[in-house]
Amino acid sequence: MSSSLILPALAALAFGYVLGSVPFGLILTRAAGLGDVRAIGSRSIGATNVLRTGNKKLAALTLLLDGLKGTAAVLLTSLLAARLGTGAAPASQGLLTVLLIPWVAGLGAVVGHLYPVWLGFKGGKGVATYIGVLIGAYWPAALVFCLAWLVVAVVTRFSSLASLIGTFVVFIYFTIVGGQLVVPIIAIISALIYWKHRENIRRLIAGQESRIGAKA
Repeated sequence: MSSSLILPALAALAFGYVLGSVPFGLILTRAAGLGDVRAIGSRSIGATNVLRTGNKKLAALTLLLDGLKGTAAVLLTSLLAARLGTGAAPASQGLLTVLLIPWVAGLGAVVGHLYPVWLGFKGGKGVATYIGVLIGAYWPAALVFCLAWLVVAVVTRFSSLASLIGTFVVFIYFTIVGGQLVVPIIAIISALIYWKHRENIRRLIAGQESRIGAKA
């Protein structure tokens, strides 16, 4: 990365992190009088754990807002990157700014959701925010993720496995369609999501993972 892009990239990363770190699952459950969602189930702040409160509407709203964090980080940064890229010299550097900086903000949003400083760096598992990033940055990839997730979820009824396979399929997708600029960022996000799902992976291997629709 060019030295002139380091400061904008760091700013985009920080901006994305702040947006991504807003713990909507915790805020919504507390506002609804359901207590601290971190005290139940997987102790995550994500929509799947919010669903364990029994409030489906609240879980759906959490899913939506967690996704919008990623989309907002990308789209808002895209506007700024376009302005920076227009005045950049040489032109190739401007193109790099426009293409790369929004993805850096998306990475920040995922990291913020996974490790929010306000909650002692204990957040969600990042899938909804990642989908939001894909929607904002390159919507066909979001469609690929959702299709892969749906197929695996219907066949196996494992939400975690569907998320893991969807994440992997998107990584392969970008390596095929030629997104060389963003593949390293996709790889980092994928690794983080897999790391946050390490307990799910352990339970899947042991045959102890809960299926969609099963009681926690």
